[in-house]
Amino acid sequence: MLLAATCLFGLERQLGEEIDALGLKRVETIDGRVLFEGEEKDIARANINLRLAERVFIVLGRFHAESFTQLFDGTNALRWEEWIGRLDEFPVSGHSIKSKLTSIPDCQSIVKKAIVDRLSGAYGISWFEETGVRYKIEFFILKDEAMLMIDTSGLALHKRGYRPDAGAAPLRETLAAAIALTSRPQEDILFWDPFCGSGTIAIEAAMIARKIAPGLNRRFAAEGFARVGKSIWLDARDEAMSFEIKDSKFEAWASDIDEEILDITYENALRAGVEENLNIFCADARKIKKPDGRRGSIVCNPPYGERMGELREIEQLYREIGHNFKHFDPWHIYVITSCEYFEKLYGRRADKTRKLYNGMLPCSFYQFFKPEGDKPTYNKNNNVKGQAHYSRSANHGRDVHKKNK
Repeated sequence: MLLAATCLFGLERQLGEEIDALGLKRVETIDGRVLFEGEEKDIARANINLRLAERVFIVLGRFHAESFTQLFDGTNALRWEEWIGRLDEFPVSGHSIKSKLTSIPDCQSIVKKAIVDRLSGAYGISWFEETGVRYKIEFFILKDEAMLMIDTSGLALHKRGYRPDAGAAPLRETLAAAIALTSRPQEDILFWDPFCGSGTIAIEAAMIARKIAPGLNRRFAAEGFARVGKSIWLDARDEAMSFEIKDSKFEAWASDIDEEILDITYENALRAGVEENLNIFCADARKIKKPDGRRGSIVCNPPYGERMGELREIEQLYREIGHNFKHFDPWHIYVITSCEYFEKLYGRRADKTRKLYNGMLPCSFYQFFKPEGDKPTYNKNNNVKGQAHYSRSANHGRDVHKKNK
């Protein structure tokens, strides 16, 4: 069986590594999706365990389609009756990119007609009431090559269930997980997000450190599929739970200047089951200081100028955290932002930069892991010198500001 996991652009390599870790064989990687081989049980395992996937699909077939006739014939040749029953619902949606078939509504109509024709022949009926299990069909046409799939996830996989209220400018859970994975959360390294907002990055880091499967506490469309029985889902959940580290000493600090958001942070951590691993407190990222004797990483998603606040205020914020974070050497610093000239404002060149997307918003992920003295910095002409200096005596809040629930 051929399966496909979709993801945000830029996460394909890490998603492929997740698929490898499940013991599954990758077949092909294209922009925004990874194809791999599996069985019915792997539909459940992939949905429950993949942190970076947006959806998991069953790939019914692939074929060349430059015309509606080719699209109809190729779709009609697939064995839809092996999945869809005579009473089941099968809505159609899809995308066409760099292909001759540009009309999505027309493609939807053709695919639907082809499936109905196929099922009519299989079941000996001409009308389908579609009141049963929902099998959402998706077509993806790229450069005149069509891929016909069945969605097994239902609600997108980034919706874990722990974050009903995300606050302003939310970061997708899948992207937060990718950022956290890059920083390699470990028990002996303090993880600190000083712009925690609703806590997504810190929560995902704690789930990674404790090996809590992201899909354990939600349901999936394929749980209603006849071919993917209840025992498969029970076994997959049991397997995922067997890997969880119950007594992990991993510690994440989640701080934010907005004290009101921290109640949401705590509630989200509680729903995710990682509240014991998070120290949640109010603090200004421009004034925090490195705790004595601790190894650590700062991993954060500071406000974006085009989405929150005034641009000049955001630019000044980047200058000020660049000055303050210098005092955290030799900690590793990870920052995701849509600001294309972040390094200039921050005052340091990143050791590594990746292009990522938060939904449709292009971002850059800046990674600083070499001591500042080992790399070039921006000079006076780039507005680094002369920026505001803040007191280093400000308490970082571990004991004073921790949320008591």
